[in-house]
Amino acid sequence: MKDFMKYIMATVVGICLVGGVVGCLGVVTLIGIASANDAAPDIQDNSVLLLKLSGVMEERAEENPWSMLGGDMLSTQGLDETLTAIRKAKTNACVKGIYIEAGAFTTDFASLQEIRNALVDFKKSGKWIVAYADFYTQGAYYLSSVADKLYLNPQGKVDWHGLCAEPIFVKDLLAKVGIRMQVVKVGKYKSATEMFTEDCMSEPNRQQVQAYINSLWNNICKEVAASRKLTVAQLNTYADGLLTFEEAQALKQKKMVDGLLYTDQVKGVIQKLLKEDDFHQVTVTDMAKSADNMLQEGEQIAVYYAYGDIVDTPVEGSIMGGSHQIVANEVCKDLRKLADDDDVKAVVIRINSGGGSAYASEQLWHEVEMLKTKKPVVVSMGGMAASGGYYMSCNANWIVAQPTTLTGSIGIFGMIPDCSQLLTDKLGIKYDQVKTNRHADMGTASRPMNNEEVALLTAHIERGYALFRNRVANGRKLSVEKVEELAQGHVFTGEDALQKKLVDELGGLDKAVVKAAALAKLKTYYTSCYPEKSDLLSRFLEEASSNSYIDEHLKTTLGHYYEPVMLLRNISNTQPAQARLPFFVNVK
Repeated sequence: MKDFMKYIMATVVGICLVGGVVGCLGVVTLIGIASANDAAPDIQDNSVLLLKLSGVMEERAEENPWSMLGGDMLSTQGLDETLTAIRKAKTNACVKGIYIEAGAFTTDFASLQEIRNALVDFKKSGKWIVAYADFYTQGAYYLSSVADKLYLNPQGKVDWHGLCAEPIFVKDLLAKVGIRMQVVKVGKYKSATEMFTEDCMSEPNRQQVQAYINSLWNNICKEVAASRKLTVAQLNTYADGLLTFEEAQALKQKKMVDGLLYTDQVKGVIQKLLKEDDFHQVTVTDMAKSADNMLQEGEQIAVYYAYGDIVDTPVEGSIMGGSHQIVANEVCKDLRKLADDDDVKAVVIRINSGGGSAYASEQLWHEVEMLKTKKPVVVSMGGMAASGGYYMSCNANWIVAQPTTLTGSIGIFGMIPDCSQLLTDKLGIKYDQVKTNRHADMGTASRPMNNEEVALLTAHIERGYALFRNRVANGRKLSVEKVEELAQGHVFTGEDALQKKLVDELGGLDKAVVKAAALAKLKTYYTSCYPEKSDLLSRFLEEASSNSYIDEHLKTTLGHYYEPVMLLRNISNTQPAQARLPFFVNVK
């Protein structure tokens, strides 16, 4: 028996030792992968930058660590990395051109416009761009149309049908299970709550949505027409005729594409352009990590990325908690550090947000105000900088937006779900109560708000709206009366916002950086991105302990329905006062 126990203990010790050795080897392997991954790749001569338009694009994307070990990964790309790769490809003598391979691609039109403008700038170097797809989605075609040559599979399609906004309304769905939303709002255009309280768009909301998609479509058509040597009228005629179902040969005749090729034949086109049989494809990631021909000389301009819902604290504990967020207390700390960093001479805040908590937005406004006392602050707006996103932008020294940016939406609402019918009538739950004060039970699940409580919440929302309006008036140097004309929750494109003095300039991140340098009186400068991305080992631990992978699958599966579902799930955890975009951008 003693020998048996001895063997058992020896086996246990052996397993522990082997486990420890394997664990150490795993850590060493991860460190090795991280070192190799972070090393600057060597770009060989006769290289072509491969720009794959597929998956989801966000402002920034951290590489999924499991993909390095051969694991499955949804394709999430970073706008920052893509723009850096295009800029470096322009000045790198080894890179002769860009090959765009279009596929199923999801991002906002302002991001597409940013990339398209970078490609237009790339062509100034005299280098070529070739695009190919089996099927061009409308957004991918808009971006790809900048190419010198645009090819399509002989059996392929070009989706060109115009834009449609289709908000979702769930009032009747909620009623079936005994839930009713109690809403207080300020502003006739502040229509984020309509999906919970109405059957269709209100007339003011319909007007602003129509204005938004018209502006967006006109921008798309103007740029595509210029690149393809067509007229806007022709493109609208094509859209009205549902060009999507035209045969490929007709698309060539209508100058929507330059030629019809199979995938394997595109290689011959590139070889002909290079006048070489051999060439090397360089990924966006490798190009972005390559040595920079533009040396980092002069003073530092910080580019701080803030995108996603504005929240007081991170939304966790749910498969819906994986989306990127602007967490107020974390961002405020980061901006404070940048304010105290003497090496940073100016700050560009890149904002892409439809808003969120009004309280958190006020804290962010305050931190921008404090930062501005020490160094210039310029805001670069992405796809959205609306409601809370505009709140934190309005006091910057200068605001730059894309023509297709969604901004404004100066307004606040409060929304509290009433689940009493579900719980008491449908589920048969009974409540009894003892309380010390009249409103001690406000917000309880057993009953809706009474008239007095609604009046108190209304006063709270109106104070928040007045504060928001005053912040805009002071920041934009407008009268309160003028801001009120522009407020009421009204949404504008960047193009319209410029005319109404809500933004100062149209353009992308590059223009915002140039303006920041001018305000700081810098002759030579370079940019650094903040907050810093996690290292590889940290990303492994984050991925292992989070549901972000599941969340990415849900985004892909639910598509336009993802954000409304997420809001429904998290509504009970949000602050009562919300400075949020009046609608979810459901444009297709």
